[in-house]
Amino acid sequence: MLDLQRAKSWYREDDPVHGYDHVQRVFRMAEYLGRQLEADLEVIRAAVLLHDASGAEPDGTAARREHELSSADFAAQVLRQEGWREDRIQAVMHCIRAHRFRGQEPPSTLEAKVVFDADKLDVMGAFGAARTIGYALQAGEPIYAEPSLAFIERGELAPGERHSAYHEYLFKLRRVRDRLQTEPAKRMADERHRVLTTFFDQLARESRFGEGRVGRTKQA
Repeated sequence: MLDLQRAKSWYREDDPVHGYDHVQRVFRMAEYLGRQLEADLEVIRAAVLLHDASGAEPDGTAARREHELSSADFAAQVLRQEGWREDRIQAVMHCIRAHRFRGQEPPSTLEAKVVFDADKLDVMGAFGAARTIGYALQAGEPIYAEPSLAFIERGELAPGERHSAYHEYLFKLRRVRDRLQTEPAKRMADERHRVLTTFFDQLARESRFGEGRVGRTKQA
């Protein structure tokens, strides 16, 4: 049976970014959004339970950057063992391949949009800030480093520049709200966006204290 208890074996409990607690939060959010939109909850539940199940471990390998692909392939194996029809397996695989902000496959079904939004809401707000810092530390990067003009304008690191948690906020997190797919998620996003931007603005101000750069970062 495919449920949260079974999914627990696929995720590390000590991973603050893609661990089991993240899956639980996304599962609850996806259930809520899916019910609001009358989407196929069976497809959504399976996709959420498996969306980070392969390749997302904090091992420092390049595979983590494409974990949506390996997770989709792993999902197909699991669901075939469960006796799912091939068309429904493909629906789940699409949800998983399309769940990443940096992914190449956009969400095209209602279920994929729900999974995308549920996953993205968990990178906003207080948990979003905590997970972004956790990711930076896993990667051996600092919580804050002053971004170069090249990074601010084009998202390109200058020679020797570190990709800190603050860089990730500038590159991704402050733009997540505008990428949400469903109306219920968009309505929920404003408060989380406010919390997220307030935190990272304050982080920058404290880091720049006494250096003459204490203004707010312009928001997207």
